[in-house]
Amino acid sequence: MHKEVIEEMIPYFREQYGNPSSIHKYGRFARMAIQNARKRIASLINADDVEILLTSGGTESNNTVFYGIAHQNRGKHIITSSIEHDAVLEPCKRLEAEGFQVTYLPVDKYSLVNPEDIEKEISSDTCLISIMFANNEVGTIQPIKEIGEIADEKKVTFHTDAVQAIGKIPIDVKELKVDLLSLSSHKMNGPKGVGALYIRKGVKIDPLILGGGQENGLRSGTENVASIIGFGKACQLAKDNMIQNQEHVRKLGKKLVFEILKEIPYTTLNGHSEKRIPNNVHFTFLGANGEDLIIKLDENGIAASTGSACSVRVQKASHVLKAMGFSHEQITGSLRLTLGVLNTEKEIDETVKVLKKVVKELRAVSPYKEKYNF
Repeated sequence: MHKEVIEEMIPYFREQYGNPSSIHKYGRFARMAIQNARKRIASLINADDVEILLTSGGTESNNTVFYGIAHQNRGKHIITSSIEHDAVLEPCKRLEAEGFQVTYLPVDKYSLVNPEDIEKEISSDTCLISIMFANNEVGTIQPIKEIGEIADEKKVTFHTDAVQAIGKIPIDVKELKVDLLSLSSHKMNGPKGVGALYIRKGVKIDPLILGGGQENGLRSGTENVASIIGFGKACQLAKDNMIQNQEHVRKLGKKLVFEILKEIPYTTLNGHSEKRIPNNVHFTFLGANGEDLIIKLDENGIAASTGSACSVRVQKASHVLKAMGFSHEQITGSLRLTLGVLNTEKEIDETVKVLKKVVKELRAVSPYKEKYNF
């Protein structure tokens, strides 16, 4: 977390430990602090504060969308993509078991959805379109504005999971014509376990969590005050420093890509070369198993992944790379590296040095050694 985020949260663990639903001064102070955080979150995406529903993170926000829209009897057809996060795919599976029809759109080799495919699939029974803003594995940014315009014209509710993009690139919900947008705090140097759902004025959605009626009856339960405050501060910092943060992270990303492709043969960059969030780089190192790479990198103090951290304990081939047409060999040799505003050029140099060494070691014992003459 940002130092400033932690500093702003600390008083809400100590002196200001009031319940925001209480009418005494401690409760009123907590309630006002939450409202200030809500305004900061809304400001980051050009929304109104009344359009922000506070949640525990992206997964809850996504689930709220699917069950909150699907059970309103607007229709039984949902359109999504084949590369969504499991927080979208799993609710889709459950809704299919309830009798809903879900269309999983294909993507091209860069992981891009074709907006024309969406337009073709829309029917009078379509109640929801949900396409992620940027892919969590390969970083490709989807044509959200085009999809938003199609959904608006067809009068179909449009949701985007923007968890990976929030705080990294400018997002304007009004310009993009999105009805619902999921956010998460920890993707922008805020605390974990807190997030939000943007709900455009006029969009009706059923609550996922029932109880005391907090969040205007849409999300019951005593608010996680300190984390909400931290989330709000993280949003304010992301907005105030968007340009310089982008420049810094993009510079690091370009350096990392250039050096790795130069120093390590039989390596490819995955995802779109331009339409991608600046902090994500995703490679395939032929002949080097991705999970072995993670272990080797970890031994050298470098944290990486082969896919979504949310499903890392479930060993399965990446559904994103499968949808992009990757072979088993390409999938098993893939690695994701993500950067942040606190990373340095020195760390990039060290990462390239270590990667070059461990890839060489793994290729020396690779079953593909003779095929590629490593």
